Amino acid sequence: MTGGPLGRIQTELPGLPEALRRVGEQILADPGEAARSTIIALAERSGSSPATVTRFCRTFGFMGYAELRVALATETGRAAQANWGAGIGREIGPTDPIDSVIETMAAVDARLIQETAGQLDADVVAKVAEAIVAAERVLLFGVSISGAVAGMLEARLRRIKVPCWSHTDAHEALADAALLGSGDVAVGISHRGRTREVLEALGEAGGHGATLVAVTSFARSPLAELADLVLTTAGREMETFRPGGLSAVHSQLFVLDAVYVAVAQRTYERARNAYELTINAVESHRVERG
Repeated sequence: MTGGPLGRIQTELPGLPEALRRVGEQILADPGEAARSTIIALAERSGSSPATVTRFCRTFGFMGYAELRVALATETGRAAQANWGAGIGREIGPTDPIDSVIETMAAVDARLIQETAGQLDADVVAKVAEAIVAAERVLLFGVSISGAVAGMLEARLRRIKVPCWSHTDAHEALADAALLGSGDVAVGISHRGRTREVLEALGEAGGHGATLVAVTSFARSPLAELADLVLTTAGREMETFRPGGLSAVHSQLFVLDAVYVAVAQRTYERARNAYELTINAVESHRVERG
């Protein structure tokens, strides 16, 4: 596992079995203490056993508790230095002054981007970009907010002459997915990775031989299990006003922007020429400064 574990633990916590969830809750309650504790001490505080703690570590990609302790110490050290903790975990109340609300939002969103960058697998980004470059057709699909994100990536890729389409309607997505073939790419975007329409569209595309890409905050979600390549994002649930799907948009855009840049690098001359042509095409619609 690359990057800091705390964001991933917080994201995945609700879906863990009860014994593992207690270990995760204990770590999140005081990451610094967890980084200093022995496996026996953590097991006792979480009402579990050393074997359960070890299983928890392996669930998140660590060989054992010693490796997790190092990762926790590293992340808590960075957080203290960068003051990442400011505003994290604090709910926005109805009477909070707007300057405090803005500070909390900025802290949470900045932390999400840092966590996403830390856990993003560069090799997977490269593989997704190479698959898109080689594809005759690329289908992007998401529902609601994730659908808007899919549309943003479609606009950017089309602008550098990548043949791609995005849909938020399930029927349109299924129809286009049925036309994909071996070598084509289908990208499903879903914060929780459990949106039925996204799963159906990717399943249809996979049945025709397309390469399946998942963009999700949950590495063990049905969407991630279905996909050939998985790009994980950081998401933070807040009880008031900002559901996890909305807060995850910045992370989704960051990941997909990395994919876009990687595609543009691999098609540099074509991408540069296409981008210049499109800039010139819309220049007449820009208002001159007075």
